[in-house]
Amino acid sequence: MFRNHNFSRNWTAAVFFTFNFGSAITAQQVDSAAAATAPAVAEQTAQAQAIPAAPDAQPGHITGTVVDTYGDVVVGATVVLDDGTITDQKSVISDDNGFFQFAGVKPGVAYHVTIHGKDFADWKSQEIVVKPGDFATVAGIQLKLSEASTSVTVYGDNLQIATEQIQVAEHQRVLGFIPNFYVVYDSENVVPMPAKLKFKLAFKVAVDPVSFAAAAFLGTVDQASNSPNYPQGWAGFGERVGARYADGFTDILFGGAILPALLHQDPRYYYQGTGTTSSRLKHALAYPFICKGDNGKLQPNYSTIGGDLVSAGLANLYYPPSNRGIGLVFTNLAVGTAERGLSTVLQEFVLRRLTPRAKKDN
Repeated sequence: MFRNHNFSRNWTAAVFFTFNFGSAITAQQVDSAAAATAPAVAEQTAQAQAIPAAPDAQPGHITGTVVDTYGDVVVGATVVLDDGTITDQKSVISDDNGFFQFAGVKPGVAYHVTIHGKDFADWKSQEIVVKPGDFATVAGIQLKLSEASTSVTVYGDNLQIATEQIQVAEHQRVLGFIPNFYVVYDSENVVPMPAKLKFKLAFKVAVDPVSFAAAAFLGTVDQASNSPNYPQGWAGFGERVGARYADGFTDILFGGAILPALLHQDPRYYYQGTGTTSSRLKHALAYPFICKGDNGKLQPNYSTIGGDLVSAGLANLYYPPSNRGIGLVFTNLAVGTAERGLSTVLQEFVLRRLTPRAKKDN
């Protein structure tokens, strides 16, 4: 609940005719024959050289797909085709699938493809020469992040850096209003959160108006389904809303602050954003069970699992007696874990696109 790749063709023809009439030919006869035929041969040769080469039947095409080093498509990259001269140069923009195409390419001409992408180093192909009517695919396109986009500016101490990073995170809101504070988009530059910032971020989420609104909405759903077993009416509705808010508050407090501070673990989700769909899906689904420690190493996510377990156990203090027991604990734990897995999948594939500040800052 609290918790986006020189063909050149040269041909020569020579015809040699040797005539042997079975009789001896003197050198003078040979010279006379050669002298008589030389003007005719020279004229024929001149006429043959004057005939221009037949133009190619039809132009070719050059296509390709722009991807980064992780295999993700790069949208909006500028792709330039040129033959080394200013007069024969074309450019297109890669589409939503990273695809580009140049039509009407002259056959037999050596071209290069150069690709410019935002935050990426320029990429240039080897010589490409197409045959008439051929479709040539540019292979090996892999854009690397530019040095400027991967550099880290070091200043101040870790507390100062962490504080500024949390301040940026506190402006991350889905659709501009739903808190999305517990996601790290710039994973290369992030520093560990000290304990007091873990508590600060947890309380900021807990008291956000959207958290109260979410509890009210879920309480309304519970009221309609008559679950848990509070009475109907305004009193029962208030208890259901309160129970929903208490579930979320204890979960974020223990799973987002207390246990991460004690166990030196990072409660944030680290957005991957690149790679195959399969690798990103595995990364997202692993988060409820694997987290990053304050030492930067991956480790079992005791904080999240423990926070869900503690929150589920505390629910026995305020749920109706008929709903209490070990079943409530493990049901709430299973539901919380499933919701967290769904949330991280949405974070990996959907929510960044809906978080305006994340798109602007990253």
